[in-house]
Amino acid sequence: MTSAVTEKTARRTPRRRVDLKVIGPIVALIALILIGMALNPNFLSYANITNVLARSAFIGIIAVGMTFVITAGGLDLSVGSMAAFIAGLMILTMNVLTDRLGVSLPVILIGIAVALLAGLVAGLINGVLITKVGIEAFIVTLGTMGIYRSLITWLADGGTLSLGFEMRELYRPVYYGGLFGVSWPIIAFFVVALIGEVVMRHTAFGRHCAAIGSNEKVARFSAVSVIRVRLATYALLGLLVGFAVVMYVPRLGSASSATGLLWELEAIAAVIIGGTLLKGGFGRVWGTVVGVLILSLIGNILNLTDFVSPYLNGAIQGVVIILAVVLQRSRGAER
Repeated sequence: MTSAVTEKTARRTPRRRVDLKVIGPIVALIALILIGMALNPNFLSYANITNVLARSAFIGIIAVGMTFVITAGGLDLSVGSMAAFIAGLMILTMNVLTDRLGVSLPVILIGIAVALLAGLVAGLINGVLITKVGIEAFIVTLGTMGIYRSLITWLADGGTLSLGFEMRELYRPVYYGGLFGVSWPIIAFFVVALIGEVVMRHTAFGRHCAAIGSNEKVARFSAVSVIRVRLATYALLGLLVGFAVVMYVPRLGSASSATGLLWELEAIAAVIIGGTLLKGGFGRVWGTVVGVLILSLIGNILNLTDFVSPYLNGAIQGVVIILAVVLQRSRGAER
């Protein structure tokens, strides 16, 4: 009798299925680490790891903001061009102020303020055109992408805007300096990601983003301010683009029409690979961080080995993006 009851209970107990949406990106990251270790003994060296993390910090910071935009059912194709324009504006401002105030900390602080303010305004412009005017996000951000790329080309007169040598030396520690051997861009990326994860998971703003992306009409009936929340996501993304530029400018001390090229695609790819639904309704910042690391490690492995040409980095990343979207659609079909 007991065995019969036990067998019946076992049949009723549902088996726990492995959620590939959760563990998939982590498994892929671990696999890449193992492949990198097998192909090059210097892959896990301190210098290589910190270099990968520092160089991926810019895309990572932007990708955190992109996670909120996509979760709320939006999209932004202009972040790479926006970053280039903000970098050029920041450099021009600092060069002008250097002539008046000399090489000093106030010049750097004003330059940082200009970058953050410019990013916020650019994000708000996108948000207003999308939410208030009612133009599709794809069209708005495609248009502003061309506008910002054209503006930086015009500001640089088709060439490159460079920060003054002395000011560049004063500003360099923002990228090359750090704390306990960890550079500031890595620390900044970690802090932004941590705050982003908390906001996405434990605040009304994060829940409202998911609700809007899942079903905008239901969100409206649930007293969610759709326009305000969606506008806030674009403003947040613009602000984070400005912050990424603040960390990026001291690296090279210059800006041109090639600055930030394809950053928008890398940021969107990282978000999708990390498990955030492209159609909106579900997002996770920690997954985006994993996605950023996956894309960065692919490029790093190609640079460290002769197995595949590093010029095929974009092609491989493109395949990874397509596979991630296919997996999302297949999981949606199963449900």
